[in-house]
Amino acid sequence: MLSKHNITEFPPAILLMGPTASGKSNVAMEIAQYFPVEIISVDSAQVYRKMNIGSAKPDQYALAAVPHHLIDLINPDEHYSAAQFRQDALTKMDEITARGKIPLLVGGTMLYFKALKEGLSELPSADENIRRKIEIAAAKKGWPEMHRMLKQFDPITAERVKPHDSQRIQRALEVYYLTDRPMSEILSQQKSTPLPYNLISIALLPADRKILHERILFRFEKMIEMGLIDEVRTIRDQFCVNAETPSMRCVGYRQVYMYLDNFISLTTMRDMGIAATRQLAKRQLTWLRAMTELQEFDCLAENLSQQVIAYLQTRDFATN
Repeated sequence: MLSKHNITEFPPAILLMGPTASGKSNVAMEIAQYFPVEIISVDSAQVYRKMNIGSAKPDQYALAAVPHHLIDLINPDEHYSAAQFRQDALTKMDEITARGKIPLLVGGTMLYFKALKEGLSELPSADENIRRKIEIAAAKKGWPEMHRMLKQFDPITAERVKPHDSQRIQRALEVYYLTDRPMSEILSQQKSTPLPYNLISIALLPADRKILHERILFRFEKMIEMGLIDEVRTIRDQFCVNAETPSMRCVGYRQVYMYLDNFISLTTMRDMGIAATRQLAKRQLTWLRAMTELQEFDCLAENLSQQVIAYLQTRDFATN
């Protein structure tokens, strides 16, 4: 329970962040041995049912040992947004705190962490009619041409989005057509909404990125060995998904989907999957480097968990 003499104005919550393959899940389970925590997943792939191997979802033993939340929320053919995550996470944090426990938010989806900490701008809801018109135009002209069109309306967003990123191009155009304002302008007016929690933010960062890349290679090959290809094949058979469905755009799943569609070979799929995962890690590190008030730890350190636990013991926590 929380120590009475250490209680601050707001209850505590731990944010455990880091790139893929940085060991976040293992550290979280170690933290649970010392502090009364319940884990909230901050992972845009783990929200999907059936997506277990490619999302590195906690196994049955971890789930039985420590309560986990925001895992297996929706089917792979459904959508889940950062706004939904924020609402669900705040609900779970409130419930965990009410039980006298500490929310431990663990993951690498930095957009979710940003949404949780800062709130979200009031972007309009999706409009199926406008989306359909954009998709029809893209089918005729191609997404690079739609990207050039976006550049005319919203050069700032276009600069941040790649010419083949259909999902983000579509959303930016949709927002412009609905509001007659660039999405970048709306986002720049976003108001920060402080969380009613005493946040302890921890980042697991690699001192040597080459070693992290080796971990990523081993991890992806292990996923293939564990049955990632069959996992994606089963999802394709059971649900109405395609290459552009958000769940199938997740790193690893996208490359296996392309392989199952006979667009690439098994060797190319492996190489592309590893490269995409390394690019994801690079983006995650960029997000983390821009964040403030972080306590950083070398995720490659042999005694990583002990370091993190020792740090937490200096904060406003006390074991039962």
